[in-house]
Amino acid sequence: MKLLFTLMIAIATLNFSCSPKVLAQKTFDKSNIEASMIKALEWQEAHPIFALAPTDWTAGAYYVGVSRAHRTTGNQIYEAALRTQGYRNNWQPYKRVFHADDITIAYSYLYIEQTFKRKKFVDLKPTEAFLNAHLYEPNKWKDGTDKEKMKNILWWWCDALFMAPPVITLYAKQTGNEKYLDDMHKYYMETYNQLYDKDEHLFARDMRFLWGVNEVDKKEPNGKKIFWSRGNGWVIGGLALILDDMPKDYKHRPFYENLYKEMAAKLLEIQPKDGLWRTSLLCPETYDHGEVSGSGFYTFALAWGINNGMLDKATYAPAVKKAWNALAACQHENGMVGWVQNIGAFPEPANANSWQNFGTGAYLLAGSEVLKLD
Repeated sequence: MKLLFTLMIAIATLNFSCSPKVLAQKTFDKSNIEASMIKALEWQEAHPIFALAPTDWTAGAYYVGVSRAHRTTGNQIYEAALRTQGYRNNWQPYKRVFHADDITIAYSYLYIEQTFKRKKFVDLKPTEAFLNAHLYEPNKWKDGTDKEKMKNILWWWCDALFMAPPVITLYAKQTGNEKYLDDMHKYYMETYNQLYDKDEHLFARDMRFLWGVNEVDKKEPNGKKIFWSRGNGWVIGGLALILDDMPKDYKHRPFYENLYKEMAAKLLEIQPKDGLWRTSLLCPETYDHGEVSGSGFYTFALAWGINNGMLDKATYAPAVKKAWNALAACQHENGMVGWVQNIGAFPEPANANSWQNFGTGAYLLAGSEVLKLD
């Protein structure tokens, strides 16, 4: 049985590595890209899934992708999905006010209010209450009194840099209140100082994966440090969202631009030949197949950088096009986006039939910026 399973994985990986080459000439066409995105949305809306509740981080990340897809295309199908979920959720975030994950869904609420000018339809009071508690009330993570040593800052895991900061930045933009940006920056710097590896230009997922901190340093079979693909995808995807809404003259903007460019250069350097990054960034042979959620966030972020003049088009566009073609090859005929690593916190395998709503969100994010490329 074990041999049969190994064979099945090998065959699936072989098919994966071949299919992008076959589809490359057909998929990088704007009409095909938009059709593919709509199919992904329709399939996901027909197959709802979440980890904790319809307002949790998985749904939040998915609807960030839907928001950006609408922003690029203006297609009413995305509007319908956005407004329906907001109304259904009664415009509520999830319930843990000090957990960055639980405000992610509010990105879509803010987008709806900003885009459709429905102030009487959208209720942003729950978002405001959450952010004020999250940023300004005392908490055991903020003061380092949690019994788990790694939970010694507010955003103690790198995923949090996608979950809360883009929401706070968009909220600051819409309210015109820069104090939210200043406090976002304070907590962002705590995470950066604790988890960013200045040699590798990548983020550890949390303190368990820091070298020189733990009694037994965790490492990959090849001796490299462990850097999780989706974890770093959360970070650079979040950076693109933050920079999109952060004022050009904001005093701390150069920090975010420099961090974005450092990470982008690293990701370009380590991109596999078939276009998709592996779940373990520095030990790709551990699970030698592409993974869609991390790769989708990277594709979005790199394409955003080209479209906004932050990355050299001649250098980065071939990598983005290669990545999109490989992403598109992971979509099933029915619209389902496969090869998504399931919920986790470190590198694990995926397969053609593994999917999550946040993987679809990453796919929509990628398409939303790839569509803008010349």
